[in-house]
Amino acid sequence: MKPIQVGLLGIGTVGSGTFKVLQRNQQEILRRAGRGIEIAMVADLDTERAKAVVGDAAQVVGDARQVIANPDIDVVVELIGGYGIAKALVLEAIAAGKHVVTANKALLAVHGSEIFAAARAKGVVVAFEAAVAGGIPIIKALREGLTANQIQWIAGIINGTTNFILSEMRDKGLDFSVVLKEAQRLGYAEADPTFDIEGVDAAHKATIMSAIAFGVPVQFDKAHVEGITKLQAADIRYAEQLGYRIKLLGITKRRAEGIELRVHPTLVPAKRLIASVEGAMNAVVVQGDAVGTTMYYGKGAGSEPTASAVVADLVDITRLATANPDHRVPHLAFQPDALADTPILPIEQVQTAFYLRLCVADEAGVLARITSILAENGISIDAVLQRESADGEKQTDLIILTHDTIEGQMRQALAAMQALPTVLAPIVSLRKEELA
Repeated sequence: MKPIQVGLLGIGTVGSGTFKVLQRNQQEILRRAGRGIEIAMVADLDTERAKAVVGDAAQVVGDARQVIANPDIDVVVELIGGYGIAKALVLEAIAAGKHVVTANKALLAVHGSEIFAAARAKGVVVAFEAAVAGGIPIIKALREGLTANQIQWIAGIINGTTNFILSEMRDKGLDFSVVLKEAQRLGYAEADPTFDIEGVDAAHKATIMSAIAFGVPVQFDKAHVEGITKLQAADIRYAEQLGYRIKLLGITKRRAEGIELRVHPTLVPAKRLIASVEGAMNAVVVQGDAVGTTMYYGKGAGSEPTASAVVADLVDITRLATANPDHRVPHLAFQPDALADTPILPIEQVQTAFYLRLCVADEAGVLARITSILAENGISIDAVLQRESADGEKQTDLIILTHDTIEGQMRQALAAMQALPTVLAPIVSLRKEELA
């Protein structure tokens, strides 16, 4: 049988990795797919670089639309990234009847509903395992492996750059700005790291996982997103003393009132396995009603780890290319006409515990007034830690851990505490998840 013909759009880090993995493991892939997979065309603006990677093994062109227009191409792999030209090319490939593989989480998180609808109308597959957590097969786990479960929640370290920075801040006691410069020097962070450090990249991925887990449309615009730029070394140190580590988590939860979808720095008990995930590694914890807790760990980025997911999608498409479209696994795990309109809850309705750090005057009655304000807002205290003042020092840090509460109530309490004359600096508040 003639091999599946693949057109590759973009041959940067992931594209070159995909070509190398396919070349190196072609016999193993043939045995698994039952049919060969060949990259027949490569489109890249830097044609010289592309030719240096593929040699004579594939035709190299500078215009991606030449790939899409080629009737011999069965699958288009989009590795360009971004929302702009990538969206146009993916929709054009679908319109031309090509299956699509993409690693573009931003595109799917923002325009996924439109893209999946177009693919259904043409009877083609859009595969995107590489869009979330690199080489970790979390999309397949959610769509297929856990299909018997009602997913209750997902919590993931899904951005390697921020996890590297937080690991370094904890290990070396350094502030964010210092570690960011080191991460950029080592190549873990981009020259412009905004998407990573502000939580946007993680929110794209969390949005996709939430849609698959709960059978809802992708709704990135409703996600609550916070990054790590305001984190201080002092809070990482205090969290450690209390038995917690701070991780940037993408969290999505099923509640009776709706779905929580949020990305923010989070205190996690040090005894949880995910708290031990260090450096640039990724991990995703999924809670299902039948299976209980499962965790998926591995490299979330990089040339060949991400290529592993791209090639896995190509193998899936090769196996399914002749299958009736109605019998394929739906893009978002649930049948398209069965997607729910369950609302994404605003952050004020999210339910979680909190870590609070208050710089207060070191005098009698301060703690009593603060605990009184928390009680007035229906917030119960889990633990309190007070830094011992040095001789002559007139202020101290007061650390409070709360039990679960509604975010809106906490915001009211924070406003009341901040107004106290004995609270001497802006209050630091971080969310806390037990992930039990």
